[in-house]
Amino acid sequence: TLKDWELQIVDDCSEDGTFEVLIPYLEKHKNIHYHCLAKNGGPQVARTEAIRLAEGQYIAFFDSDDLWSPEKLEKQIMFMQSMGAKFSCTAYEQMDETGIKKHIAFFPPEKCDYKKMLRLSNPIGNTTVMYDQVALGKYEVPNIKKRNDFALWLNILKNCDYCYGMQEILATYRVRANSVSSNKL
Repeated sequence: TLKDWELQIVDDCSEDGTFEVLIPYLEKHKNIHYHCLAKNGGPQVARTEAIRLAEGQYIAFFDSDDLWSPEKLEKQIMFMQSMGAKFSCTAYEQMDETGIKKHIAFFPPEKCDYKKMLRLSNPIGNTTVMYDQVALGKYEVPNIKKRNDFALWLNILKNCDYCYGMQEILATYRVRANSVSSNKL
């Protein structure tokens, strides 16, 4: 529903025909940008490159296999503005690899500081996060194989007081059996 946005697609050397699928969208929408990494570096490298390229006020993460509700950006920006928040997240639900909802939802804390984030061991979903890069600057996603999103949230919380949790499901996370994040232990 938000009209003013940009999409930085960073292809981590995928072999799924991403560029071919995107051609009509790239021709039609000047706010969609495609970049292919020279070599596969993992999600943290792709996300850092997308942050580096992003020009808008807000940064949000959207992996290719997840879903957002159509009004996610608009609702989350309004939430952040109403709270005076620089960093926020929303609730999310899960689906399986085929897209069938698992009827499992996760709601973040309404307010989470650095210490609480450590105690709760990453209570927020990557695809739900949004932060104000004008206020907080650009970040590098820590170059670690697992839980790099958690390390990024901790880095952001060193520069702002709280991550504010919006108690509305605005994203869906696809659970894959063999993904990097499938086994957090």
